[in-house]
Amino acid sequence: MISPSPWMILPFALLLGAMALVPLLAPKWWLRHYAKVALGLGAVTLGYYILILQDATRVLHTAHDYASFIMLVGSLFVVSGGIHIGVKGGATPLANVIFLLIGAIAANVLGTTGAAMLLIRPWIRMNQCRVAAHHVAFFIFIVANVGGCLTPIGDPPLFLGYLQDVPFWWVAENCWPMWAAGVGILLAMFYVVDKINFARAPSVMREKATVSETWKYDGLANLFFLGVILGAVFVGRPVFLREVLMLAAAAGSYFTTKKSVHAANHFSFHPVREVAVLFAGIFATMMPALDWLGLHAKELLGASPSPGILFWGTGGLSSVLDNAPTYLGFLSALRGATGTREIAELLGQNAGAMGVLAISIGAVFFGAATYIGNGPNFMVKAIADQKKIPMPGFIGFVFKFTLPFLLPALITIWLLFFRG
Repeated sequence: MISPSPWMILPFALLLGAMALVPLLAPKWWLRHYAKVALGLGAVTLGYYILILQDATRVLHTAHDYASFIMLVGSLFVVSGGIHIGVKGGATPLANVIFLLIGAIAANVLGTTGAAMLLIRPWIRMNQCRVAAHHVAFFIFIVANVGGCLTPIGDPPLFLGYLQDVPFWWVAENCWPMWAAGVGILLAMFYVVDKINFARAPSVMREKATVSETWKYDGLANLFFLGVILGAVFVGRPVFLREVLMLAAAAGSYFTTKKSVHAANHFSFHPVREVAVLFAGIFATMMPALDWLGLHAKELLGASPSPGILFWGTGGLSSVLDNAPTYLGFLSALRGATGTREIAELLGQNAGAMGVLAISIGAVFFGAATYIGNGPNFMVKAIADQKKIPMPGFIGFVFKFTLPFLLPALITIWLLFFRG
């Protein structure tokens, strides 16, 4: 690996700064020009790697990771958008908790992207009489992130770990205690917040919540295409066959779904288009940061990094980077620090297995900390904006929800499982 100049981390820092601040200061300008900013800064980094470092192999490797990421996220978005779940509004706090728990379980089968896109619209309709920002924030925490840590299908970083030879069922066997604790803590917090919100709602809204709900489903033929996507996850050879199958499933779903279903879901490609563009810039500009991290692993982590360092390190960067490539960066750093090349050998060591576990949980859980921590977050935010739900901006989300609610849960997970 060729060492990049630390100065080349600047485009990545500029992109993060733009994503955090410009939508607040100049929202209309950002909506028109975000693609130019993201792709322009990405082009600077790509030009540096190709023309200066002459490391086209690194660029191709990143392009493949991006293609795998966006095909999984995009295909699940399209297929889930072809399934309509009809509900009556007025859910009680207890009904909401049950719904979020079901979403957390479903995220491991549908992926956090698929579960989030399938359930966010009925979630909003269930609470349409009193929907507030906390409904969307905890949905991002639980369904779009923490809930999906039991399988490689669940969250993009774990999917990339699977591509790096982490066994499929190793994740479920080792992550379930953290999943149970994390989901349980967040559901308890949500119940308290939602009960207060429910009590403050006008009495007519509370009365609607006592009416039995009628659930209706349309577009269930898309479950076939969902099965194709999930099956494609296990396809390793030849190169890009996995992505072609996912793209074919998305196309089949889109063109066979009734227009009435897409209309009922207010389906559009804007959320996934925004994610595709912004994450193209993120994947490109973060290469120098990840490469620098990999080359200085031993200096930063030591020869035997503790699970706590890996948990907070992976998590901290996953909050401001996308958590999928951050996972790969710290996995590479752990292998470099321990001098272990093969994943099987690393997992065969107690310290190595604990390190991979800390990296996995850190990447998945901290992905909920900001709108850019994980791909589905942006999509959920875009749909909430479309529904006119008053969501805070990038920084506001951190201060209003991440610090008071997610951070205590993360500290508890660290104390219970990774402090040693």
